[in-house]
Amino acid sequence: MQKFTLNKAVFPVAGLGTRFLPATKAQPKEMLPVVDKPLIQYAVEEAYSAGIRHMIFVTGRNKRAIEDHFDTAYELENELEMAQKEDLLALVRSVQPDDMNFTYVRQPRSLGLGHAVLCAEHLVRHEPFAVLLADDLMVGPAGGLSVLAQMVAQFDQLRQSILAVQEVPLEQTRRYGIVAADPAQAANPRLMKVQKIVEKPAPEMAPSRMGVAGRYILTPAIFKHIRSQRLGAGGELQLTDGISSLLVEESVYAFQYQGKRYDCGSKEGFLEATVELALQHPGVGEHFRKYLRGLTLD
Repeated sequence: MQKFTLNKAVFPVAGLGTRFLPATKAQPKEMLPVVDKPLIQYAVEEAYSAGIRHMIFVTGRNKRAIEDHFDTAYELENELEMAQKEDLLALVRSVQPDDMNFTYVRQPRSLGLGHAVLCAEHLVRHEPFAVLLADDLMVGPAGGLSVLAQMVAQFDQLRQSILAVQEVPLEQTRRYGIVAADPAQAANPRLMKVQKIVEKPAPEMAPSRMGVAGRYILTPAIFKHIRSQRLGAGGELQLTDGISSLLVEESVYAFQYQGKRYDCGSKEGFLEATVELALQHPGVGEHFRKYLRGLTLD
């Protein structure tokens, strides 16, 4: 079996963020802050914690703020250094560790997640890679591995594509790629071999309630399978359809991760993430908890 090393992550960030208008009229939705960090930084930090060092952003128009965020801010750093604000200076510099590389590529048209992934093919080349959707803020268990790090540990053994999955309410299957899967090995009940995957099926057509969350590890074979697809749901090139085609050639696994996913593509999920992560924040958590306890809720 071919030896794969996972060192690249693709972040599709070209979406318009229409569910957060007017906040996203002039700034990327991925730059919306949860407490004190933008969504995209949470995703990048998760990839970094999993050992990935090359971050590839598939961007669109009006996404320059993402590139600026991960660039060196010379003027800011100089001001902090002159003011001897060493803690803030270290915080700013920590956004881009010295061993992290960033590459940016444009998605010229909004043709879906599969198309966005395909835009990164010339950068990924013949290597396996992760895909992280910043809309899905994923938090691992307290004191445990991040969600992507859990998946990388499985990939190191399997050397096959892995999808993060979670059980979703039946009425919500229209929001997800839904898999039908069988247990892959008795030693790990969280790991299942995918038999079928369908993009956003109606509840009565869903093969299960197991929905794909916003984390993927994919082998490079996925690219030819995406290219072979016709436009699917929503008139877009769906990654789900490419994975369905990949199943004919390779095994694909579904992994029930440990941790919690916040759907920050929705206002409700974004607010839930803000409240829960604020409560865990070492700087504001205690004060915020006292504030919430003092609220009178109808």
